[in-house]
Amino acid sequence: MAENYQPPGDAANPFGARRYKAWNEHVKQRYGARVQKVSVEAGFSCPNRDGRVATGGCTFCNNDGFTPLYLQRRQSVTQQIDAGLSFLQRRYPGTNRFIAYFQSYSNTYGELQRLRSLYQEALAHPQISGLAIGTRPDCLGQPVLQYLAELSREHIIELEIGVESCNDEVLSSVNRGHDFAASADAIARAAALGLDVTAHMLLGLPGESRASMLDGARKLSALPIRALKLHQLQLVRGTALARQWQSDPASVPLFDEQECIALLCDFIERLAPHILLQRVGSEVPPSMKLAPEWNMRLSELAPRISAELARRGSWQGSHYASLQI
Repeated sequence: MAENYQPPGDAANPFGARRYKAWNEHVKQRYGARVQKVSVEAGFSCPNRDGRVATGGCTFCNNDGFTPLYLQRRQSVTQQIDAGLSFLQRRYPGTNRFIAYFQSYSNTYGELQRLRSLYQEALAHPQISGLAIGTRPDCLGQPVLQYLAELSREHIIELEIGVESCNDEVLSSVNRGHDFAASADAIARAAALGLDVTAHMLLGLPGESRASMLDGARKLSALPIRALKLHQLQLVRGTALARQWQSDPASVPLFDEQECIALLCDFIERLAPHILLQRVGSEVPPSMKLAPEWNMRLSELAPRISAELARRGSWQGSHYASLQI
């Protein structure tokens, strides 16, 4: 039924020219200004790297592909924040609200005492208003969630959970080490404590079909997530997936920019209209990216998605209601 659904005219579009519910606009309305994330490398690992769940990590993952150059692991959290602020205040002059972003690997994977120490050091910085914490669903025990809920009473706390796919076979094939049920459970428990959850999805993993990726929009819409980050598959040097592609390119199909825009629009049309979109794509540094080769920078992606949605006469959630029948 969804494929035959015809959205009404533009008069029903509640999102203006962007045509989807954008995180940045929400944040500016809520806090009166831009809120910028300052990345922190705290030396965490993952349970599918150290042998607790598996070894080798996710086949697509090389954290150097999205770790800012200003980070140095030998520095303290405070020193990293200082370095990040120096960089970001030059890049975004006038920005005066910042949150520390614990981004690399699984940033709730450790003893609660260690987590408290690292988070409190970041929050003690005079220019930090809160935390964004990236992690996996199987690294979110109830004591950690309860502690984050306590912090959220006085600080901005964003919990980012890597779902990556809603397809269990795909999750297994990329050595993720958990299934979709683990993501659904962690998200439900976090939301029940009042935490704002942002889910991460990686579109284009080997074994995904167009139908399974679009069904992911339906499954995510049924979860109590506040926001979503969408990433397209990029092959990062030094990863098992990059080596697989080099050995057998047909085993790792890649999107060109037009295919990616079409898929993202299809996905957004099926996504619940209340979910905020923090990202609609990502960009690995050219020195780290093996493929695909695009003639489009990340900054061009969001405007082109909006243009395609406008061409279709659709918007975020324009197909959502028909999928609920």
